[in-house]
Amino acid sequence: MKEFKVILIILLLFVGNLNAQTSEKELKKHLKFLASDKMKGRDTGSEEIKIAATYIENEFVKYGLQPKGTVGYRQEFEAKFKRRTLKDTVRLAENIIGFIDNGAAQTIVIGAHYDHVGLGAFGARDTTKRGEIHNGADDNASGIAGVLELARYYATNKVKEEVNFLFIAFSAEELGLLGSYHYVKHPTIDLGSVRMMLNMDMIGRFDKEKGLSLIGFGSSDDYEAIVSKIPTEMKINKGMKSKGGSDQAPFFESGIPVIFLHTGGHFDYHKPSDDVKLIAFKEMTVILNYAILLVDEIARFGPLKFNSTNG
Repeated sequence: MKEFKVILIILLLFVGNLNAQTSEKELKKHLKFLASDKMKGRDTGSEEIKIAATYIENEFVKYGLQPKGTVGYRQEFEAKFKRRTLKDTVRLAENIIGFIDNGAAQTIVIGAHYDHVGLGAFGARDTTKRGEIHNGADDNASGIAGVLELARYYATNKVKEEVNFLFIAFSAEELGLLGSYHYVKHPTIDLGSVRMMLNMDMIGRFDKEKGLSLIGFGSSDDYEAIVSKIPTEMKINKGMKSKGGSDQAPFFESGIPVIFLHTGGHFDYHKPSDDVKLIAFKEMTVILNYAILLVDEIARFGPLKFNSTNG
């Protein structure tokens, strides 16, 4: 009987992994579009980022997500910032927001930012490269591709999960997390109903020695029990600090548990060389399948205890 139970558990884990399938083909499609030279680095306020917003919106429509912006899928805001290298310090920006309503009491937010640094007038790591297109394939076309894949998965898996899902593509992250701060100040659902926020920023350059980081692991005391149930051969780094310089920070500051998936910094960060050809697509599918199993465990677990001490 004991051996039978062990076999059954292994089979259930195997089936779970089979069900959590993301598409390398879809990831390549998203990355090749969003990080192409034609997009000119998706600078906030540019014509190109408007095209990126429409692309994301059309994917949400295709998956049948409910619009959850202030006007359809769009949540427009003024991105106000200070940069000595720029004259225009107020730009029009838009978060793109879609919802899967499972009739549940709580919602998991899944997000990533879709802006980058354009031609490098600000944010360029190598100032000699200003004026060149910074494609931002890893930062953060990879994260947006991940959001789109998880949206597609949860919209089409024919399973009614125990939580709702809110998918947000944030703008103006590179200007100071402006899109995510705007959202938590002007939420389109009750933030009190948010179980946790999963952020994906730079998930496209997996290195098995570095592993996958779960930044914000310390924002809930329940994550240890949840993560321990998920089988993986990846090295998992449990980053206790929760702010971490990306779009999960405003949610943590609002009292919501967070996890920020990240494959680490690299030489091409904020340089024109952050291109699609360097993206590890097969590894991205593994990371996103892991993200699905993580989200599923969180959905089954119930309300999470928030820990405010690991900011």
